[in-house]
Amino acid sequence: MKLLVTGANGLLGQKLAALLLAQPAVELLATGRGPNRLAPYFPALRYRPLDVTDAAQVRQVLAEEQPDCLIHAAAMTQVDDCELNPDACWRQNVTAVEYLAAACAAQDVYLLYLSTDFIFNGEHGPLAEDAEPDPLSHYGRSKLAAERVVQATPGLRWGIARTVLVYGTLLGGGRSNLVQWVRDSLRNNQTIKVVDDQYRTPTLAEDLALGCWLLAQRQAPGIYHLSGRETLTPYQMAQQVAAYFNLDGTLLQRVDASTFSQPGRRPARTGFLIDKAARELGYAPRSFAEGIALLARQLPG
Repeated sequence: MKLLVTGANGLLGQKLAALLLAQPAVELLATGRGPNRLAPYFPALRYRPLDVTDAAQVRQVLAEEQPDCLIHAAAMTQVDDCELNPDACWRQNVTAVEYLAAACAAQDVYLLYLSTDFIFNGEHGPLAEDAEPDPLSHYGRSKLAAERVVQATPGLRWGIARTVLVYGTLLGGGRSNLVQWVRDSLRNNQTIKVVDDQYRTPTLAEDLALGCWLLAQRQAPGIYHLSGRETLTPYQMAQQVAAYFNLDGTLLQRVDASTFSQPGRRPARTGFLIDKAARELGYAPRSFAEGIALLARQLPG
């Protein structure tokens, strides 16, 4: 199988590269905006720059590469940036999907699109695949619009993988994650404010990558929820991190979301039911405690 991944320099893209390079039956092409930042870590990885907001470039790369499957992991995901830059958000999250979906349909490429729990309003959770979307933010609206593009593109073979609060270690540094932030702050005896009124099912990036591979292998049609199983608040997650590293949990200050002024509204309660993915794909994510242990081995210091 020849598999093309967009957004290869990002967190999920990196985990997909590590996983798929180890599959002997996979010919992997990684793509991303700008240069290959994974070269020091995966010297065998084949990479092509690809701006998914450029329709001609999308058509050219797909025509030249002829993949069997495309996993679209590239997106503008910072909720507040999307709220403040709505045109850029729409171009990257919706227009790009229009280009990719049309090119995939023209060449009979299976498209796996990555979506989010932020397409829901947060009044209920955890949620099954048939829950009614009602996004609160521009980010959520853009991701829902892209889902509908995928579903409505004539002749397209597609799957949609929705996920929740993805965490993991990014090669080469860059963006931190909750585990590292809590560990490092408490080691420095810093008091930190952590939200305790938003409920999620946090997703280890390695588990999400495996779920995507399970879908791609089967070229499974339809919508699948891929996340962890446990419904936790960020405060509860931080408590587990403090306990794992034997740090002072009293430095964690429990607050509600109104403490922070954020342009993009967050849903209060989401999280996913993953019974469909478990039953049909054999998807079996790790617990948050197991995720902390994995990150502890990966993190510097």
